[in-house]
Amino acid sequence: MGAPDAARIADELQDVVGALVRRRRALSTSDDVTLSQISILKRLDREGPHTVADLARLDKITHQSVTVSAARLVDRGLVRREPDAADGRRKLLVITAAGQSLLAVRRDAGHELLTEAITARFSPAERRRISATLTLLRRLID
Repeated sequence: MGAPDAARIADELQDVVGALVRRRRALSTSDDVTLSQISILKRLDREGPHTVADLARLDKITHQSVTVSAARLVDRGLVRREPDAADGRRKLLVITAAGQSLLAVRRDAGHELLTEAITARFSPAERRRISATLTLLRRLID
């Protein structure tokens, strides 16, 4: 028996990962923050300050969309604007402690739900197989 077709694996992987992400989002606590706002917060948390233009380019979305999302994050105190030391005309978006806290709460809630589901639905042998598969999936990212 030959190896499964790579295109079929890719299709199924996209379906499964997409469904897992959607399920996780549906089960997590609601905090009235949109997915695009969460994306901005995560990027600022991981990479540090960025301009609106940087975020639009990196996430391949419109400048206007990032501007609206960023304004809402600033209004909620999750992000602040600071002048760029290298170019005083530009404003950098910087995640605040409140923004980092919101991400931590969401991350912890999602992690807890996923841990409980894995424990309840998979045997120790199945969890070992999942772990081994994750090693292979990480190679897709690299």
